[in-house]
Amino acid sequence: SSIGPLSSKKQEEDQAVAANDTDVLNARLKSLINSSDVMLFMKGNPATPRCGFSRQAIELLSEANIMYGTFDILSDEDVRQGLKKYSDWPTYPQLYVKGDLIGGLDIMKEMAEDGDFAGQLGVEAGNTAEVANVQAKSLDDRLKELIGKERVMLFMKGLPSAPRCGFSRQIVEILNKHDASFEAFDILADEEVRQGLKKYSDWPTYPQLYVEGDLIGGLDIVKEMDEGGDLEDLLKG
Repeated sequence: SSIGPLSSKKQEEDQAVAANDTDVLNARLKSLINSSDVMLFMKGNPATPRCGFSRQAIELLSEANIMYGTFDILSDEDVRQGLKKYSDWPTYPQLYVKGDLIGGLDIMKEMAEDGDFAGQLGVEAGNTAEVANVQAKSLDDRLKELIGKERVMLFMKGLPSAPRCGFSRQIVEILNKHDASFEAFDILADEEVRQGLKKYSDWPTYPQLYVEGDLIGGLDIVKEMDEGGDLEDLLKG
């Protein structure tokens, strides 16, 4: 006869965990939405849009010389599904201005056709060079933030649990051999980061290992350090 109350208690606990998860996700969504005055949630990134609607949305913003931030919803399934509920808007792209949902591509098109797209959004248009500089700067800021996310940061193809190339697999094996605590970023999930980091670090290939924000190098250098006994000290700080 005690099964009922126990089962009910378990349900309450599960509901509490789910509610907490939702609160955490919603706080993250709110932070993302407000990370730029004009924020576009899209498939892909400005350099490589992954659907026609997202490409057209980027073109509209660029033609109007509007400075904007973007988030690739294909890189994060929690954000992709969560934002639909949060904003009560079922499709992508989604445009936000100063934290408020404007809508999708159809609404953006209507506003652009009416003229003074930036004015209707309540933002100032920059000149073309200014917008290009800000977009480049925002990528550098993002790369710097990613590199500094953890003390030991690995940019690789795939994830540690499922590497997508032999070099990435080998470097993960070396780090795991030393029980290193590290964070990994899958460069195959974000073309903007993949291309941008090569220029930022002046290093043309992957994987790339960073410690305390400094580039250590790729697989060959990490192998040499491992064989020479220097890697363990570096990883443990």
